[in-house]
Amino acid sequence: MYQLTTHASFDSVHFLSGYEGKCRNLHGHRWKLEVTVSSEELVREGQIRGMIVDFGELKKDVKNLADEFDHCLIIEKGTLKEKTMEVLTEEEFKIIQVDFRPTAENFARYFYERMQKAGYKVSLVKVYETPNNMAGYGE
Repeated sequence: MYQLTTHASFDSVHFLSGYEGKCRNLHGHRWKLEVTVSSEELVREGQIRGMIVDFGELKKDVKNLADEFDHCLIIEKGTLKEKTMEVLTEEEFKIIQVDFRPTAENFARYFYERMQKAGYKVSLVKVYETPNNMAGYGE
């Protein structure tokens, strides 16, 4: 099995609504997104002959995905009071609302699915909240 792996990082803040512990408060991470694609065979013809995919395209797509979440507040929809959302919006903060609890595990699956929709044969996505703590999703 051939594999290619690349990564990109982004800085953002989140919190875990309903969690009893430190993570219930706003806190930030330097998230690292690591994507591995795989294939049993290499492309046989054309410009990317002998490759799984163009590494440059893979790197660009992973970076673009990470950049979407850079320097923002990530929240689970419905977890902040309407008044709080109004104030944050009025202050023009970049807020991304997701349909899931913003844990590393859920982000690993989310990024996996996004890369698959982009046409990649993804075998594994790892999301690091810290250099020592990672969640993965894949085959």
